[in-house]
Amino acid sequence: VSQCPEKVTKPDFLEAWHDFLFSSGGNKFSFLKALSPPLFCRGSYIAHVITPLKNTKHFLVSAFMDQRVQGFDIRLIGMFRRDSIQELHCFFCCADYTSETTPTKVLQHSDNFGFPFVTTDVMCRIPEKCNATHVTLLTQTRPMNGSENIWLPIRNKKTNGGAEERMDFTVCVSNLFGDYNNVLQFAQTLEMYRLLGVNRVVIYNTSCGPDLDRLLRSYSQEGFVEIVSWPIDKYMNPSRGWRFSDFGGDIHYFGQLTTLNECIYRSMERSRYVLLNDIDEIIMPYQHDNLKSLMDELQKQHPNVGVFLIENHIFPKHHFEPSGRFHLPKWSGVPGINILEHVYREDPDRKIYHPHKMIVQPRMVEQTSVHEVLQFFGQKFKVPLDVCRIVHVRVALRKLLKLEELKVDKRLWDFQEKLIPHVDKVLAGHQTLLVPPPG
Repeated sequence: VSQCPEKVTKPDFLEAWHDFLFSSGGNKFSFLKALSPPLFCRGSYIAHVITPLKNTKHFLVSAFMDQRVQGFDIRLIGMFRRDSIQELHCFFCCADYTSETTPTKVLQHSDNFGFPFVTTDVMCRIPEKCNATHVTLLTQTRPMNGSENIWLPIRNKKTNGGAEERMDFTVCVSNLFGDYNNVLQFAQTLEMYRLLGVNRVVIYNTSCGPDLDRLLRSYSQEGFVEIVSWPIDKYMNPSRGWRFSDFGGDIHYFGQLTTLNECIYRSMERSRYVLLNDIDEIIMPYQHDNLKSLMDELQKQHPNVGVFLIENHIFPKHHFEPSGRFHLPKWSGVPGINILEHVYREDPDRKIYHPHKMIVQPRMVEQTSVHEVLQFFGQKFKVPLDVCRIVHVRVALRKLLKLEELKVDKRLWDFQEKLIPHVDKVLAGHQTLLVPPPG
């Protein structure tokens, strides 16, 4: 008798259920079938995002069907220790049997910033006549008798159920950690993205402040935000910085590179475009009212481009618009920054490297870093500043600039008539935050 799947905790189950409902017809029996491998597959499937790989120092995150690279069918995404790379073998749970193993190709991403762990892809083929539903990795060429296997479901499989409805835009945000509680800027950013035509925001959450946690849950229940639990601190010592020599730790910035890549593949079959940016950044069109009209025009002009680079522009949070027009008393009790109050923009120092964020067609990307793609199909294009740029309200980068050296940029104000009531509606569900009007 095969073993039952190990207990799945409520957050993990809800995350898997939420993901499945969007990417399928929502049939609950199909969901349960997809969650667990067939009973004859020895071992158990654990619905966790981070899974230690047996007999290694590595961690697996997810598995996807990916036949864009000749000779391969499957791409597993993980976090591997760079000094312990070893030979691995794919082992599949087929429709009615377990397969022979197939060899793998282990691909460490080129960006690791000096940390011991690096985002890693493992590529392999599915054996002939195997209708694979789940996959795992072994350190030997065949499973040991009586051994347990941790099965990962294979996502992005083509089905016979007809074409799935695809979203236009998904925003991938990584990562929330510590006690981050910038509720007002978070709500304004999400509602701004909603006005711009974003369909879904995916957030990898290790931890956050209590007020933001409540707001996240309400967005998740609504369906606009997909929360991916990311308890990386239970498995390693993630760095709070981007470079090992400065910050130490096991992996770059709470595994940011892994989550960005995972989000691209998670979105590959369900979204035309993916926006890769931080939680306090807004990719803002300056000649269009929404992202769809922007991308329709850009794609028409550049049909072979799959990666659009958007320049980051900082609006220092210590400089306030002098009239106080949007200093709204009803938001006085809400933790965080009111981005409508900050209209002064730094021009980047062109003498040094200046980062971009990206809008990508996920099917044209193999591997990404934070500010540029590492492996991709097609071409990339730097979008002109007068067409689109990032609105990023935060601490100043060029701290020596005087106020008169900054540019006035009130692009956000073009949306204020709709943005303010949208934010009010979101905050109204959290009575401890929103101050009611007098009288």
